[in-house]
Order: sequence, then structure tokens, then C-alpha cells
Amino acid sequence: MKKNIRIIPRLDIKGPNLVKGIHLEGLRVMGKPEEFAKFYYEQGADELIFQDVVASLYERNSLHDIITKTAKQIYIPITVGGGLRTIEDVKSVLRAGADKVCLNTAAIRNPSVIRDAVLRFGSSTVVVAIEAIKQSDGKYLAYTDNGREHTGMEVIKWAQQIDEMGAGEIVITSVDKEGTGEGFDIELVRQVAQSVSVPVIAHGGAGKKEDVAEVISKGFADAVSIASILHYDYIKNNQSNSASDTEGNVEFLKAKRSFHKFETTTLPELKKYLCEQEISCRII
Repeated sequence: MKKNIRIIPRLDIKGPNLVKGIHLEGLRVMGKPEEFAKFYYEQGADELIFQDVVASLYERNSLHDIITKTAKQIYIPITVGGGLRTIEDVKSVLRAGADKVCLNTAAIRNPSVIRDAVLRFGSSTVVVAIEAIKQSDGKYLAYTDNGREHTGMEVIKWAQQIDEMGAGEIVITSVDKEGTGEGFDIELVRQVAQSVSVPVIAHGGAGKKEDVAEVISKGFADAVSIASILHYDYIKNNQSNSASDTEGNVEFLKAKRSFHKFETTTLPELKKYLCEQEISCRII
């Protein structure tokens, strides 16, 4: 079994708010991202991923203030994605306090941006995200803009191209599974992991601790990025004034909580469970 499996909370951001959707759509407000980030850091997160989920609408990343504030409070790697189109965009979020950048749309439109970013900032700084949707013939195609824009690119070939261009990691998201709590698309993750030489981060579908263990043991993921099972646990067990002063769809926060298929957990509980399954991870 691989060593040092990383557990990476993902924080999707819209404006000032942490949000969560299903299939990367239907966003509802969770609360203040800086509150969640600090809590996850204290609970033993290995890294954090911040994703500006509306950046594609404006073709720019607007997380600079949140990242600067967060970087002053936590001391684990922060990856930032969404709306990063140019080398100057990458430079800007790194200056704001990010340790890594996550590219998707820009990389598909102009793959050379991957190589340019690697040459400028180093491979360990460059992560490329793939949003995959399974087709009726069983093939996986890559999409952009939160799974809305069809690219026609076959996922495995694209992953191999990303690897060849020097990116340090790949985040593979099953749009079909994301936010559902039905478990990861194990076959998708396994195909990507077996086709590239760089670490693969699985994202999209975790509904319980067992799902995380399965995507590591059967999907060969090097890291797992999760959101719902952590966010919903935080909301259930932590008082927050987020519902009173955030914008957007806050009815979920004000209403009686309903978590449907999710068996929520904390990072310490999750990591303890993984260790019991003989999956090595960092415990604080």
C-alpha cells in the first residue's frame, strides 16, 4: 500500500462564501471559508484546495483576499483553482499566499500553459484538474466550467499529455458522482492512476469513510479530496454566525439539517479509520 496518503478538504468558493453543490451545480451556502479552513487545519488536514466555482464566468480568480487571510492562519499547502488563464494569473495567486495552482480550462484551451507554468514555478506548484463524465459507450470525456462545457477530449489521453508536460499532480473529478455521496467512480480513478506517473488526487462522491478507503485501495489514489462529509459534520457540530451575514442561498443553513446519504465524519475519525485499514496517513 502507498505511504503518506493525503486527505485534502476541498473548499468551493462563490464570492465570500463556502458553497457545495451536486454534480458541481445547485450551489448552496455552507458558511465562511476561513472558518472551515482553520478548523480543518487544526483537525489535521494535509492540504487544502480552494476552488473559485464562478471564476469561469468572469475569467479571473477572485480568491486573493480569502487566500491571503487563510495563509496567515494555517501552515499546510494551499492549492487554488478557478479562472487562472495566464502565467500572470498564476503568479498573482502564488503571491497572495497559495502554494500550488490548479489549472483546467486554460490547460485544455492552451496545453502549453502547463509547460510554461512548470518552467516558471516548478512542477510541484502545478496541478491540473480533469472533470470527467462517463459516456454511454463507457468512455470518459473531459469537461470544463464545472462539467458544463464539452471538450471532446478523452480523459486518459489528456491525463497522459498532462503528465508528459510536467505537471506535478492531477485531480480527477467524476462529475457524475460529485456531491452525491454515492461513492467514487473507482474505475475512472484507477484508469487515470495507472496511466500516469504523477500523483493522482481523487475527488467527487465520498459519502462515508469506507468510500475514501476504497478509492485508495482499489482506485490507487495517492490523495483524496473531500468536501460534503466534512462540511456537513462541521455544520452539525459547530456554532457559526455564517447564516446571518452571508449572501446567496442560505436556507440550508437556517433550516433543519438534512444530510441524506452522507455519513459525516471528522478528519481525526477518518484518518483513524484509514489507519485501521492499514492505509498510512499523517495523524496529529
